Amino acid sequence: MDFLHYLVTSIPFFIRAAAVTVELTATALAMGMVIGLVFALMKISGRRFWRCIADTYITVIRGTPLIVQLFAIYFGLATIVDFGSFWSAAIALAVHNGAYIAEIFRGGIQSIDRGQMEAARSLGMSYGLAMRRIILPQAFKRVVPPLGNQFIIGLKDSSLAAFVTMKELFGVSMQLASTHFAELQFYTIAGLYYLALVVLFTFLVNRLERRLKIES
Repeated sequence: MDFLHYLVTSIPFFIRAAAVTVELTATALAMGMVIGLVFALMKISGRRFWRCIADTYITVIRGTPLIVQLFAIYFGLATIVDFGSFWSAAIALAVHNGAYIAEIFRGGIQSIDRGQMEAARSLGMSYGLAMRRIILPQAFKRVVPPLGNQFIIGLKDSSLAAFVTMKELFGVSMQLASTHFAELQFYTIAGLYYLALVVLFTFLVNRLERRLKIES
């Protein structure tokens, strides 16, 4: 009965927190997509200098915990530029997910037959034009499933923003749990909201994947 009472009375708080979680995740993943694409192109570049930069970025980011990266931005860069909790969390999530998205894009691009690039170049297209019109559209269709999985991981990772005072789902559940001395109940409620968002994300990704298959 206590759980049902907390579940109902906390709806307004968790709905607002869910909106913040979705906004944070969407912002971070939009930036992460750009970062990932840039570093994917650098990694497949013919120039060793760009490949080394991409390899270093991917190795460092994937080799260190997200919470360390989040604290480094929130507490470290704040001494230079005060981003605030939202943008600190968004930037940290973007940089973190960008390293994984870069590898996803790299695999998708390299899965396209090299003959298509050669054919495009033989028709007079520049490398950049051929990449935009020929290679990337095909690669994007192939990377939708792994990108969807990464988006779901990014959504769940956004819970770490609670440790830099963000009032997203986990942050609100921590606050309510300490106020009502009901840790199990409120953390369980937060888990249900995360589960609902993951199910919604999965549904949307599956719809996009089916639509792209139909159009192809």
